[in-house]
Amino acid sequence: MVYVIASVPLVFFILFFISYLQDPRKLINGLWFNSFLLTFLFFCAFFYIYIDGPYQYFLLVIPLLFLIILIPFGLLAFLAGLFYNAKVLMQKEGKRFRNSLTLIMALGILTLIVMNIINPSRFFPDYLSPLFGGAGLVVIYVFLHMFNFLTAYSLNQWNRPKKNQDYIIVLGSGLINDQVPPLLASRINRAVEFYNQQKKETAPPKIIFSGGQGPDEGIPEAKAMQAYAVEKGIPIEDTMMEDKSVSTYENMVFSKRIMDKRSGEGAYRSIFATNNFHLFRAGMYARKAGLDSQGIGSKTAFYYWPNAMVREYIAIVVMRHRRHVMVVGCIMGFSLFLTMIFYFFS
Repeated sequence: MVYVIASVPLVFFILFFISYLQDPRKLINGLWFNSFLLTFLFFCAFFYIYIDGPYQYFLLVIPLLFLIILIPFGLLAFLAGLFYNAKVLMQKEGKRFRNSLTLIMALGILTLIVMNIINPSRFFPDYLSPLFGGAGLVVIYVFLHMFNFLTAYSLNQWNRPKKNQDYIIVLGSGLINDQVPPLLASRINRAVEFYNQQKKETAPPKIIFSGGQGPDEGIPEAKAMQAYAVEKGIPIEDTMMEDKSVSTYENMVFSKRIMDKRSGEGAYRSIFATNNFHLFRAGMYARKAGLDSQGIGSKTAFYYWPNAMVREYIAIVVMRHRRHVMVVGCIMGFSLFLTMIFYFFS
């Protein structure tokens, strides 16, 4: 029996290990790794109960008490952190909608906690219980999906591209008054840093600056990025421009065309440079575009991280919105079906 239960986390770990080696940019890596952790904890609990000894229950009670104390206090600390981060972010970056995502998330979680305490289902007829149950399952689905995303994102951060690249794609993020703003400058600086590191060991890569011209920009973003890099000491002959793209996906697609034309399809090694919070989603777009490219990330101010992570998660949900609409639709559709049965036969 012990061996059967022990084999479950082992299977999940093998699935994760194989999937991560194949491609660290997969969202499913988070699911496999979290499944491994959960089943491994279950195995540990079973092992403590299964073995015969004077301390078996004592060893089991300690982590259970820790979780009982950690979950409520950890949730309160998390909420306080979100509210504080929203305050700091809006003070530093301005009171704009895109800077209020952590505030919205905190208010949403607080609302769910209050709703759970009040239990509004008790004010409605019993036959509506399946609808409230379905809504609860949707909330659980969202939180599990978000947790899998955070795990896959964190695991992807450990990936380090080798310094044998032929190309570095620098992803654009917009100009301000036709000048490279700090966010975009950090991406270029990261590419310049990698360029100089590789140059010490082998032939330097070509840097492709990818970004088109926005409606409020006087020049293509790629041109301003190239000029900035040349000022940083990059020889202009080691730079290339892709000045048609207007999205991250187009950054990847159009840059791939340039590399394919210059070196032949699949006959080169490439990476992309962006901000570290953007690495995972950019990697998914690179995979979608057919690029076997990993990312290198520039550092981001700590106060900017939580809001950026919420934005990244929303963007990834939108990328695969059909799948999520289908799951939520099935849950709520089945809940509605049960509600109708309870209404007509109660």
